[in-house]
Amino acid sequence: MKILLVEDEIDLLDEMEAYFKEQGHLCERAADFNQAEDKIILYSYDMVILDITLPGGTGLQLLEILKKKKGEEGILILSARDSLKDRLAGLDMGADDYLTKPFYMEELNARVNAIQRRKFYSGSAVVKSGTLEIHTQLKEVFCNGEKINLTKKEYELLLYFVVNKKRVVSKESIATHLWGDNYDMAASYDIIYTHTMNLRKKIIKASGDDYLETVYGMGYKWVEK
Repeated sequence: MKILLVEDEIDLLDEMEAYFKEQGHLCERAADFNQAEDKIILYSYDMVILDITLPGGTGLQLLEILKKKKGEEGILILSARDSLKDRLAGLDMGADDYLTKPFYMEELNARVNAIQRRKFYSGSAVVKSGTLEIHTQLKEVFCNGEKINLTKKEYELLLYFVVNKKRVVSKESIATHLWGDNYDMAASYDIIYTHTMNLRKKIIKASGDDYLETVYGMGYKWVEK
């Protein structure tokens, strides 16, 4: 999962980044309003964790921008402001959850996982597509009960395709989702082709079905069988 961390307390920002990377997530970070605004406008995320009080603006202003953009990311507000009025304001504006500081990193992670399950996996930890089962907590994939051995990037790529099934996903969006925002500066997307073809071969070998369509000049599309 690609997470944007918006937090002006650098020590806390570092701690959250290290923790979520250990959980296998890709993290982008912003320490003030302007950095966060640029990233929100230019890129897409699965999850945005927002502090309210920021240099240059507020997390609630960023929340407004996110809602106008009409993305599908989960949004969790993380703030020292713990009044009922503040919590209601954030939730009424469209945040999926609100956690007050201080907090335990394990609770933040549990809340992020709960939002992820609700928004992207229909409330379940197991995502199904045709004969495939993706166990998101174990980060393992099975076909007809048999495990398919995938690399970390192949697993992340498969999950990205399945969550975005029936949509054409571009090589650019795959690259920034799996490798980070700065990957869009790369001159070549050959690595995307390589990982996609390796994943495709493993899925066909296990299931006998080719779920992935190449949309020439645009990208790839996952089609359930």
